[in-house]
Amino acid sequence: MTTDRPWLAHYPDGVPHTVEPERFASLPQMLEDAFRQYADRRFSVCMDRWMTYGELDKLSAALGAWLQSRGLAPGARVAVMLPNVPQFAVAMAAVLRAGYTCVNVNPLYTARELRHQLADSGASAIVILENFAHTLAEVVEQTGVRHVVVTAMGDQLGGSYGAWITFAVRHLAKMVPAYALPLSGGRSVTPWADALKDGAAHPLAPHGTTLDHPAFLQYTGGTTGLSKGAELTQRNIVAATLQAEAWFGPALARTGDMAQVNGIAALPLYHIFALTLCLLAIRQGSHLTLIPNPRDIPKFVAVLKKRPFHMLPAVNTLFNALLQHPEFKSLDFSHLLVSQAGGMAASEGTAQAWQQTTGCAMVEGWGMSETCAIGTNNPVTATGFSGTIGLPLPGIDIAIKDDAGITLPYGQPGELCIRGPNVMRSYWNQPEETARAFTEDGYLRTGDIATMDAGGTTRIVDRKKDMILVSGFNVYPNELENVVSLCPGVVECAAVGVACEKQGEAIKLFVVRRDASLSEDDVLRFCHDRLTGYKRPRQVEFREALPKTNVGKILRRELRAKA
Repeated sequence: MTTDRPWLAHYPDGVPHTVEPERFASLPQMLEDAFRQYADRRFSVCMDRWMTYGELDKLSAALGAWLQSRGLAPGARVAVMLPNVPQFAVAMAAVLRAGYTCVNVNPLYTARELRHQLADSGASAIVILENFAHTLAEVVEQTGVRHVVVTAMGDQLGGSYGAWITFAVRHLAKMVPAYALPLSGGRSVTPWADALKDGAAHPLAPHGTTLDHPAFLQYTGGTTGLSKGAELTQRNIVAATLQAEAWFGPALARTGDMAQVNGIAALPLYHIFALTLCLLAIRQGSHLTLIPNPRDIPKFVAVLKKRPFHMLPAVNTLFNALLQHPEFKSLDFSHLLVSQAGGMAASEGTAQAWQQTTGCAMVEGWGMSETCAIGTNNPVTATGFSGTIGLPLPGIDIAIKDDAGITLPYGQPGELCIRGPNVMRSYWNQPEETARAFTEDGYLRTGDIATMDAGGTTRIVDRKKDMILVSGFNVYPNELENVVSLCPGVVECAAVGVACEKQGEAIKLFVVRRDASLSEDDVLRFCHDRLTGYKRPRQVEFREALPKTNVGKILRRELRAKA
């Protein structure tokens, strides 16, 4: 295989071959340019309440100034633990504009998972929805967090309506468990409204950052069983945003007015896939419909009925769930321009049903947290599902390599490797992991086994890693096995992924027990208390022994084949 980039010949008309992140001095500049240019445009809608770009500008400046007033060191890490509510974009922009690094946190983390991420990142502040504050309360004293901003569901929904939403969530739905955040060690706990009010009294000081400074620590699985932070620089994020803009442009331009483009933000914004598309919306001045709970399919469908929607990114399981709802087929799909699949493999059956129902082809792409979710994609002008992950996006090189780092001929399977301005700089404070992740010629090893044809189209054929992909989320067996090994009565265990129509893959756990009274329910309850939902096994099989190599390494591959 050569490096002549054969894929460029197959780009849709108008898509550039490269992008230039250096056109911006920093990521905050890209954000602030958009805020000023689109000040009067609508940015997001949540529960029928709109936020304009001008409001996003004002609120994020206030929160950024408040963070600066806390005396955080330049480049300090600030965690954001929020679902898809208006506060997310405000907090994200505030952190970046104040000169800090944003650490995105899954709100459904258990205490164990949250403690690791806060401690590993060295976060000194966190913005959190009160629904999840009880988890933070369990571990905050074991972290470096000194400043906590607590927000409620209705805080940015306005006046009496917002107050009613907060009351309903707290007292009717009872979705806010009791919590008490300790104030020892000089820790402060500040309500969202107070932080905004106090910050508005101060000017936002210059952030002093450049494209070389970190923008996000995006946590992903680790070979040691603990997640590690992909250090995404401002250059990485700007490049990824421009790459997305270039690739989706030919489809979205058909609206004739980007202000009218409505993107559906159902995937969690803390996930790199949705985060990148949120930044794309800001860059192009379009707007987002925020879906706080996409698992409530009836409410999701009801929201889709309210206004035309043009871009719907989702994982295969979410596309499938929508298709199963009886009212989904009655929606108006005449404005839908992009149905973007990612996060997990898209199934041909779901893709065919989606196109038959909506008239819009499902377009599959591939990316990682380490690449800002950008890598390859099928052309958005495609008229049908291809079953491939498409072509490298502008400025990206894809190579199929063997274990020695040698690039293989077209059609021969090997490890998918990627190089480009969107690829992370390093794993946070993990130089050995970083060194292992890159080839000598600067490609990131992805762990996916793929082939590339002579036209540059890539197809995933397997995964080199033992990673399990559950509804678009990476589950690393080592982490799960480390947790289960602490369960009383367990001698050893192994976790593998098995095919699942709903989730893509489900987790099956093989356990050797020392106590015959240990039941499947016992193991599942133990996992429920220590692992977030998508990491929990769905099946447990007890065995007398696990298959192993001569040196004692468990053969997960053999377990997978038998499962």
